Amino acid sequence: MLGTREPVIYGHETLDDVNAIIEHRAGELGVTTDCRQSNSEGELVTWIQQARGQAAAIIINAGAYSHTSIAIPDALRAAELPVYEVHLSNIYRRESFRHHSYISGVAVAVICGLGVDGYLCALTAAAKAAG
Repeated sequence: MLGTREPVIYGHETLDDVNAIIEHRAGELGVTTDCRQSNSEGELVTWIQQARGQAAAIIINAGAYSHTSIAIPDALRAAELPVYEVHLSNIYRRESFRHHSYISGVAVAVICGLGVDGYLCALTAAAKAAG
């Protein structure tokens, strides 16, 4: 729904646009990415578990699951990878239930309110940390 759902909050870029921007920046940094999206919490947990030993970091925007899921941060801890949490909107300028994220306690950094640029900040930081 990205690009069509509440564009005033989430922007006009589609998921394909965002993935292309991330891939372009990854190329500039000399790193590879694996962009995925799911509406299924279980599928997200499975992908996080699969990243262990395969990836250098996880950049995650878990959307509403950031505020409700216990399984996702548990999986992130078990993956033993640096985690960068990204939110397109500034969650602290929104409804109070969005002010708490279960993922933030696992994350190296939390980036919110920068739109798509938040992913680029996270990717740059992750690439730099990986050396």
